[in-house]
Amino acid sequence: MAEHADHPAYPVGLRLSGRRVVVVGGGQVAQRRLPALIAAGADITLVSPSATPSVEAMADAGEIRWERRRYADGDLTDTWYALIASDDDAANDAASAEAERTRTWCVRSDNAEVATAWTPATGRSEGVTVAVLSTDAQGRDPRHSAAVRDAIVEGLRDGTLAAPHHRARPTPGVSLVGGGPGDPDLITVRGRRLLAEADVVIADRLGPRDLLDELPPHVQVIDAAKIPYGRFMAQEAINQALIEHARAGKAVVRLKGGDPFVFGRGMEEAQALAAEGIPCTVVPGISSSISVPGAAGIPVTHRGVAHEFTVVSGHVAPDDERSLVDWAALAQLRGTLVLLMAVDKIGAIAKALVAHGKSPDTPVALVQEGTTASQRRVDATLATVAERAAAEEVRPPAVIVIGDVVAVGTGAAPHPAE
Repeated sequence: MAEHADHPAYPVGLRLSGRRVVVVGGGQVAQRRLPALIAAGADITLVSPSATPSVEAMADAGEIRWERRRYADGDLTDTWYALIASDDDAANDAASAEAERTRTWCVRSDNAEVATAWTPATGRSEGVTVAVLSTDAQGRDPRHSAAVRDAIVEGLRDGTLAAPHHRARPTPGVSLVGGGPGDPDLITVRGRRLLAEADVVIADRLGPRDLLDELPPHVQVIDAAKIPYGRFMAQEAINQALIEHARAGKAVVRLKGGDPFVFGRGMEEAQALAAEGIPCTVVPGISSSISVPGAAGIPVTHRGVAHEFTVVSGHVAPDDERSLVDWAALAQLRGTLVLLMAVDKIGAIAKALVAHGKSPDTPVALVQEGTTASQRRVDATLATVAERAAAEEVRPPAVIVIGDVVAVGTGAAPHPAE
């Protein structure tokens, strides 16, 4: 290719399904490249006297054919594409020469300048393959290409790189997206992408509010707390709003704090949509029950300290006839209790746990506005937690952790933004 070195490579996508591909060499390069060739449906023959354990496993699984020998002239007969990646320079040169004679596109891992094809840095996101090649034939920089690829794919995945659809979009519907505990960086990649593609976002107060500022101007943002109820109860009004906007052909995101199905009434909304025949996608979120303690330096489980943790809603007091919680049973557990929505009931809950046998000296931590810049932690015991919560003016949202794990950490948790 020396005489063509001044010209950039012509980018093209090869459709290799059912077509013969030969890989010479079974080392690390083959191990990295073979999965994509397998995914493309290629009919792959590996020619190599040895292979890495991962490559050998592909052969054992029948994904490739492995001829355990050195390259021989004629191995590229009827081949559409060849990857030359052995540690035998003479074999590489011979295979490359055969590819040139037979007009087979050939990648050389050891000497890209004499190859007839280059492998781009590739990545995938929701039906799109991003392939990046350097246009400078004299100064190819694979690391730069990979960095560009990573930036594009990450932007597509998290929604920071807008890529509007210009053809028919998928059937409109509703996505129930768990926004995580509060830090906007803790939403899932898929959740962030769906937000970027939304026409309407119906958001909870406890959802990651900073994400709403990133939405394009045309997106209608609705505060779920301000939906007029009329003849509906609050949840019924939210369900109705989801249904109406989806029926209007909008892509709707229901943005919820934490995970949609952890005390989030997500299933009620999914059931309401299903009853109306409206497609619903559930995107799990990071629950505050584990992420907020972790952000405050508290492990909900720890070897030799707690082998289980139980997440409990504390929105009704233990003596309330509506309570479904067996507080007597919880008091007997040796593991960790994580309470959500329990700030104003923590005094009654602490009394119930102690009355049923929990030690009044059991450590307690209250973590307010966990994972956000306003995060703060207040430590107490079951005997003092009601007084401490009142004195420190702990307010919702706060996660309360009860158990010996509270004392495990150093107490010097990193700032959420670090």
